[in-house]
Amino acid sequence: MQLIGQFDSPFVRRVGIALKLYALPFEHLPFSTFGEGDRFVQHNPLRRVPTLVLDDGTALVDSAAILDHLDEAHGRDRALIPATGADRRAALQRIALATGTADKAVSFFYARLFSQSLDPAFSQRCEDQIRAGLAALDALCAARPGDWWHGQGPGHDDVAVACVTRFLFDAYSHLINPGDYPALAAHSARAEALSVFREISQPFIPPS
Repeated sequence: MQLIGQFDSPFVRRVGIALKLYALPFEHLPFSTFGEGDRFVQHNPLRRVPTLVLDDGTALVDSAAILDHLDEAHGRDRALIPATGADRRAALQRIALATGTADKAVSFFYARLFSQSLDPAFSQRCEDQIRAGLAALDALCAARPGDWWHGQGPGHDDVAVACVTRFLFDAYSHLINPGDYPALAAHSARAEALSVFREISQPFIPPS
């Protein structure tokens, strides 16, 4: 398999971490969506990451769809998320909150980068949404009785929250003070100390 995308993207990174946790071999192609989009347009006409090219040439897009396939390949009974019921819904809710906050942050980052001016009300709304997402994730981390939601080790929800937190703390250092989200910052630090997070990692590189 080939995983396309850079690990400063929380979406690419959470797929890379899942591949490692599942011990599924893959080749990492750290193509940039902006500078190198033509290198993988045949696999993903949207030039979006992550893109996972399977051994048979099938290209999967969107981190949620990719992880669903990896869960099936690894075995639903051994997947990094509950198979059914309230626990699964809660995990999916945490993932949606984290990735939704990241989606907003990425789109706002590009708007600020490529627009000569933005309506102040739009900018304020985006900043408020990002902060609200972080505050909600911080509250969820604070309410958790143990180190991880998944159990003894991180599951997809733990990974998603940690990857998104690292991205936001790096990309929005001018806006976000990690001290305002102590439980979330502690969750991020705990995850980043793990060998798989250290291996699947990259400093944030803003597009230019």
